[in-house]
Amino acid sequence: MKRREFIGLIGNTSLLMLAGPSALIAASTATTEFLFLEAESFANYGGWDLDQQSMDVMGSPYLLAHGLGVPVVDAVTEVEFPVAGSYRLWVRTKDWVAPWKAPGAPGKFQVMIDGAPVKETFGTKGDQWHWHDGGIVKVNKNARIALHDLTGFEGRCEAILFCKDPHFKPVNDVAALTKFRRKLNGLSDVPVDGGKYDLAVIGGGIAGTAAAISAARQGLKVVLVQDRPVLGGNGSSEVRVWPEGHTKQEPFVHVGEIVEEFVPLTAQPVHGTRNALGGMAYNDELKLQKVKAEPNITLLLHERAFAVEAVNNNIKAVVLQNIKTGIRKRITATYFADCTGDAGIGFMAGADFEQSQTGLMGVSNLWNVLDAADDTAVLECECKDKTALATQCEIGQVAQPFPRCPWAIDLTDKPFPGRKNFKGQWGKEDPLANLGGWFWESGFDKDPVTQIELIRDLNLRAMYGAWDALKNVDKEYPNHRLGWAAFIAGKRESRRLMGDVILSADDFRNHTPFPDPAFPCSWHIDIHRPDPAFDKDLKGQEFISRATEGDHFTYKQEGSQKQLYWAPYRVLYSRNISNLFMAGRNISVNNDGLGPIRVMRTCGMMGEVVGKAASLCVKYNTTPRGVYEQHAGKLRELMKLEGSYRV
Repeated sequence: MKRREFIGLIGNTSLLMLAGPSALIAASTATTEFLFLEAESFANYGGWDLDQQSMDVMGSPYLLAHGLGVPVVDAVTEVEFPVAGSYRLWVRTKDWVAPWKAPGAPGKFQVMIDGAPVKETFGTKGDQWHWHDGGIVKVNKNARIALHDLTGFEGRCEAILFCKDPHFKPVNDVAALTKFRRKLNGLSDVPVDGGKYDLAVIGGGIAGTAAAISAARQGLKVVLVQDRPVLGGNGSSEVRVWPEGHTKQEPFVHVGEIVEEFVPLTAQPVHGTRNALGGMAYNDELKLQKVKAEPNITLLLHERAFAVEAVNNNIKAVVLQNIKTGIRKRITATYFADCTGDAGIGFMAGADFEQSQTGLMGVSNLWNVLDAADDTAVLECECKDKTALATQCEIGQVAQPFPRCPWAIDLTDKPFPGRKNFKGQWGKEDPLANLGGWFWESGFDKDPVTQIELIRDLNLRAMYGAWDALKNVDKEYPNHRLGWAAFIAGKRESRRLMGDVILSADDFRNHTPFPDPAFPCSWHIDIHRPDPAFDKDLKGQEFISRATEGDHFTYKQEGSQKQLYWAPYRVLYSRNISNLFMAGRNISVNNDGLGPIRVMRTCGMMGEVVGKAASLCVKYNTTPRGVYEQHAGKLRELMKLEGSYRV
């Protein structure tokens, strides 16, 4: 029996506390035998993906059948029941299009027990995560449990519960459910010791990876925490936003060299864009190799920070939870760097922050298509049914039908980029270049932290609606199919932590001088809003953005040099949490000041400077603010060193 398939035996008092009101029935005779099976604990995910993006809201990751309209391979695991016999089955899931009252239930799936499907079909009810009653099932002592996707259209399962008591009904309240599941799975709430470090970097995007490498090369003992299996964040193969921003600029020409080590600009555009390319273009392995080559870095993948211990505005520890095993780990450090993008560490520590409530920049889930009649495209396909597709195409069956999607955004009679005569902003002549790119973006009126699942799902409904319209209404691209789509959201904006300086767009426009230049900004004042050319009748469901452009959104040039502004060091640490740095899109800027700083190579240079500043904190036993007040010259000296320099 695997650890997370632990069979729980709890007393009637606990059962009544954690169950719904129906458990009060016949409490004195209720049996207390359960099997709580976490979706993330399945031995083989098959074609399902592990999604942790909403853990802060729902308390657990889940498995997602992200098949782009082709049913994915079963997720399978072996379990041992306390006894053979009858159990009531509960599955925690949802009908993901129900929030829009859309017709149909595209996320349908079955639970299979020893190869036989349970009568109930799941993913067909409820606009919120809930326990879907699967009825009474009969099982042997040992059984093979599988999640069987029926559609390929984003079915999702968070957990499965078998209960001998037919009257027991589990709760949906996250706090009570978390207590229940951890008890049944034998998981301690006391975290194991994860070690003590000079610097803990939380978030393994471009900014966090650069910060960890920079600090390690200055001799610090560093831990780098990432809640995904890869590094790079928006610049990874999971999200595929192409990293922008000019590195190695005067007067600190070595700032950016670390970034260039693991973010080389080598990929060639496809259909006029470097976004949403094949996964190899984003160099996941190179990022991992660079981090693992640093002996001073402890790399923790699949670990999500969910709690912070802070005393007197000083962070003492961060508690992590492994997204696969549920085991909790406590790491302590002298200094912390919040590179989460969402400012999660600062938020939990009580740092001053800002978050726009309206007029937010949206979230993208990039996507691309492929031509099944192109042998090279099929060979390079990242589709989950690649083998079947290749076999089909080898015998000449290259036509790629796509089902109607009545539950998607209805674009039957609406314009969208990629449809005939519609490009979108800076669109290309090739219509395929206008599908799934940067301007496919939604969530302008939604919270990108607490509503990220809803925003991502809206992006997917737009993608499926557009492809349905092109294939089935316009009768275009008979041999094309959806090739890849991100299920991990590419965020542009969420919380921003406040430092001793808060940059606005006017600082970039006017080249506001500061005595502590730290990293060069070269991207324009790039703010995204819904594009009015495509948002008619789509209030709350806008999915195409338009970026700001024109002289008002650029900043001064120095002679013949392209626009460039050196942002101050004081935006890289918290003004009220004494040992907290930040790097990435959560630094100290206001809403319009976010435009120039949020591109990833720029964020990576922030990380490089944070790593160097942290080394001065350790060396001189000071705070991030103390580096500015007492050791600014020393920081400038470190910024003049080559990125490869090691203490």
